[in-house]
Amino acid sequence: MPFEHLLALSFVLFALAAAGFLTHKNIIVLLMFAELMLNAANLALVAFSKFSGAPEPQVFVLMVFAVAAAEAGVGLAIVILLARGLKTLDIDEIRNLRG
Repeated sequence: MPFEHLLALSFVLFALAAAGFLTHKNIIVLLMFAELMLNAANLALVAFSKFSGAPEPQVFVLMVFAVAAAEAGVGLAIVILLARGLKTLDIDEIRNLRG
């Protein structure tokens, strides 16, 4: 697959995930869109690695995977606490509960 096609696919995935992140209200869906944005960035890094032949972008991909795993773990822990305590995962309702 040509370099430009991989970058275009990465851009489209990131743009769709960013649009979904800005429009949805459920916290679990927001976490899924955040993961999709990180995977789009990984795809771009792999495309650059394939184009340049340098191994540095692949190291960045491994670092992004680690960040994504940590984000998923912490994010899901927060979601569980919110679901237990507030009985809702809707951002508008959570925002209205500020003291």
